[in-house]
Amino acid sequence: MSEIIKNVFVSHHHKDDASVDGLANILSGKNYQIRNSSIRAKPENQNRLDQKKVSDRTIERLLRMKMRWASQVVVIIGSQTHTRPWVEWEIKVAHQLGKPIIGVFENGLKEKVPLPENLEKYATSIVGWRADSVIDALEGKSQFQNPDGSSRAKTTGRNIVC
Repeated sequence: MSEIIKNVFVSHHHKDDASVDGLANILSGKNYQIRNSSIRAKPENQNRLDQKKVSDRTIERLLRMKMRWASQVVVIIGSQTHTRPWVEWEIKVAHQLGKPIIGVFENGLKEKVPLPENLEKYATSIVGWRADSVIDALEGKSQFQNPDGSSRAKTTGRNIVC
C-alpha cells in the first residue's frame, strides 16, 4: 500500500506541541503522512513572541501564508484550547480561506471540554484521537465525535470562501 501525504496546517496551543508530533505518529502507522505548515516556536523565538518583539500583523501575514499552502486545517483540542486567541483567529481565517477545518481531541482526553467558539461555528469534522477517525475526516468524510469516539451533535460548520 502506498503512503498518502496531506499538506495541513495544525492549529494548537503551544503547550500541546507534543500532540502535533503524536498526531503525525498515529497516522504514519496507517501509511498516512501529514506535512504540517504551522508555526512551532523554538524557545528563543517564543521569548521574542512573548515579549511582543514581533508584531501581530507580521504573525498574521505568516500564518495566512502557511494556511494557504495547506489543503486542510486541523485543530488540536486540549483542555485550554478554547482560551487561546490565536487558535480562534486561525480557525476564522481558515474558514475565510475556504479550508476544511477538522477538530481532533487530544490523546487521553476523557471528558468533554469547551470547544473554541469558531470551531463550533466552522468545523467540518470533530473527532477523537483515533487514526481511522482522523483519516476519514482528512478524506472528507464529515463526522462529529466526543473525545471517547462516541457520536455528538453536528456543529454548524461549513466552508464558504469570502
